[in-house]
Amino acid sequence: MKPGKDEKDNEFMPKLDLVRDKNKLKYSDLIYMKQAEEIAVQKALIYKRTRTKCTIAGISIASVALGIYLYTIHAVKQETFLNDLNEPEKIIEKTNSDTNIA
Repeated sequence: MKPGKDEKDNEFMPKLDLVRDKNKLKYSDLIYMKQAEEIAVQKALIYKRTRTKCTIAGISIASVALGIYLYTIHAVKQETFLNDLNEPEKIIEKTNSDTNIA
């Protein structure tokens, strides 16, 4: 930032101290400030409610996804169709030399 920019901002919109600058303010200014503060509080409450709802929705979706994943893992462990298949028995072919010895 340029060094002179902060000084310009302070001159354009000086900070207001309610105790010190009480004489400079009109009654209507105080009413406008109070209304702006109430509006800001209402918006903050709406934002807080929205954030809470989004958090609940996110946790719900995550738990459903985790439940589906765990159920799938559990179901796959119970499958026994591969265990029911019999392995083919190894056939030992007798050669001529084996039959001659016996």
